[in-house]
Amino acid sequence: MRTDSPQPFEADHARSYADRTPSLVPGFADLHRMTSMLLAEHVPPKGRVLVLGAGGGLELRALADDHPHWTFDGVDPSADMLRAAQQIAGPHSARIHLHQGYIDTAPEGPFDGGVCLLTLHFVPREHRLHTLREIHRRLAPGAPFAVAHISFPQAEPYRSIWAARHVAFAGMDKARTNDAIAAIKTRLSILSPEEDEVMLREAGFTDVSLFYAGLSFRGWIGYA
Repeated sequence: MRTDSPQPFEADHARSYADRTPSLVPGFADLHRMTSMLLAEHVPPKGRVLVLGAGGGLELRALADDHPHWTFDGVDPSADMLRAAQQIAGPHSARIHLHQGYIDTAPEGPFDGGVCLLTLHFVPREHRLHTLREIHRRLAPGAPFAVAHISFPQAEPYRSIWAARHVAFAGMDKARTNDAIAAIKTRLSILSPEEDEVMLREAGFTDVSLFYAGLSFRGWIGYA
């Protein structure tokens, strides 16, 4: 589910991704269920959906399970994660087209809906608006876009408090807690919820509203 990183995920990480991730994200299955429901309000029965950060395949499988006539284009920079996605979403492979790369690699569309889950916190701030604008450009007018990622206040002391909460929920070994908090603060690109909403609107999305909040994660629905 990562779309911008100096190095792709290693093969062992890709293999364990499906087992680890649901326990790290509060309400993980419900996030997928809500995303599916909100997209279905506007995506037609035979709609085409863009999934940015599709490596691992968990959201692809969830959406394809719910909507047997939708087709999907999934994009991710990691070949290993895309191979994992092929395995996870295997029964639906005829309806899924995977592309290795970033947003500029994605087909032009137009798509009837878009999804970007647990991904944008890997995209550097200086590339975030471009990524969102390119998603918007590929969507049909009025198409829904569901996005969710780490988002919490960035002013201290709240930034440190929320980073510590994120690590605590993940069940990190106490001996590694400080290193993990430092990594979150330096290696991830995290915006405040207010900044995230402003950037979605600046990218062209309208009627942006929060639909998911799980500790350090937030999710929004908006329309092209």
